[in-house]
Amino acid sequence: MTAKGNPENGLLEVEVVYASPDRQRLISLRVPLGATALEAVQRSGILEEFPEIDIEKASFGIFSKLLDGRGNPTAAEYVLQPRDRVEIYRPLLIDPMQARLRRAAKAKKA
Repeated sequence: MTAKGNPENGLLEVEVVYASPDRQRLISLRVPLGATALEAVQRSGILEEFPEIDIEKASFGIFSKLLDGRGNPTAAEYVLQPRDRVEIYRPLLIDPMQARLRRAAKAKKA
């Protein structure tokens, strides 16, 4: 194992990602062994770059696996593994079911 994920040096390399409608950001950082996904977000500095992120309400995931506390741990509970990618999700602007219904109604009219 390389130094990027070597438990012997006490650090793990992980990534924190976020995408706004205008731009996206990927931050690579090293965190101590035992750090959680939430701690990585806080340490990354991404909250300063994107002040619209409400850490209390935001949804998080690891490689598209939602950290929701419903069968999966929460971001505060999930202990990071080497090379994990912590994803911060924006809230949906419209319910996906409503969007499908609108598209279907529009197609039916056409």
